[in-house]
Amino acid sequence: MTARTTRRTMLGAALAAPAIWGKDAVAQIRRGDELTVGVWGGVQERIVRQYCGTPLEQQHGVKINYVLGGTTERRARAYAERGRPSFDVLYLNISESRQAVRDGVTQAPTANVPNFANLYPLARQGGYGVAFNPVTIVYDRRAVASPMTSWKDFWRDDLKGKVIWPTYPGAQGTSALLMSAKVWGGSERNIDPAFQNIARLKPFAAIQGSQDQLYGMFDSGVGAASVEFGSFTRRYAETRNPNIVVADPTEGQVVAMNVACITTGTRNQALAEAWVNLHLSPECQQAYAEQIYYSPTITNLTLPAELSAKLVMGQAAVEKLVDFDWGVVAQNEPRWSSRFTREIAG
Repeated sequence: MTARTTRRTMLGAALAAPAIWGKDAVAQIRRGDELTVGVWGGVQERIVRQYCGTPLEQQHGVKINYVLGGTTERRARAYAERGRPSFDVLYLNISESRQAVRDGVTQAPTANVPNFANLYPLARQGGYGVAFNPVTIVYDRRAVASPMTSWKDFWRDDLKGKVIWPTYPGAQGTSALLMSAKVWGGSERNIDPAFQNIARLKPFAAIQGSQDQLYGMFDSGVGAASVEFGSFTRRYAETRNPNIVVADPTEGQVVAMNVACITTGTRNQALAEAWVNLHLSPECQQAYAEQIYYSPTITNLTLPAELSAKLVMGQAAVEKLVDFDWGVVAQNEPRWSSRFTREIAG
């Protein structure tokens, strides 16, 4: 069976199997219902349209409305509309999703979504985790004396003056700060070791504030190593700069996760659950892995060995991801941001 035939068969199964989310739930999905989904644009929008939106529209005669953009905008809107949401499903990051449940803006995940049973435990918090996208060390193999295998390698003599540190706040900067604390004896509750040791890395080759900025610096030979999302960097390495390596440090990569959240008070509960269930289907998860190297959050997916080697696959690999108390991190962000500006970026 060819890959094209396999995908066509998978999609056909998704279109033809209303029983996957239960007869009672399907009975509540009425023709003409509208589901509003807040999600990122680009490739992610195209994937969810194909594997979630189109099957629901064709099978049930419903309409899916998409609100595209970043998490900052849709999170603010969801909070402003708490209890009377215009979103039925919105996508948040790992920290935002857990806080939204605590604040009553979104619902905790439940087994009402059948594919919930296939989620790794880490992906059952703050909603339904749909993709792991860890943050890790990335480096130019030509500019280092030996491979980087530990977060402590940033402090090696051969990296002096070559480190491109990520700005804070932001996923990359937060991960770099927290892992610096962890490897030097601190934690999210004891951040002093991070600031003290990051300051020892100065002078930096540069401070980067975005992926595009970092990749431009790598292209220009500005520095040797930084902290970035592994998925995007792997794609960059394969398409633009084959000298860039995505490291798998012994202490682990920092978990980052996209989370599908059903709003509290949605009037389309069954349809929202059906949407999430399709996003957690093997065919949708495989599309994410193939197209943007996002790692699956479900256990019932087998991928080709060549692709699996580029992802976080299997229980042992998922358990190695480093998680933090993101509530503590969020509470301290204003104070840490001021300190970063004063002690690191200044």
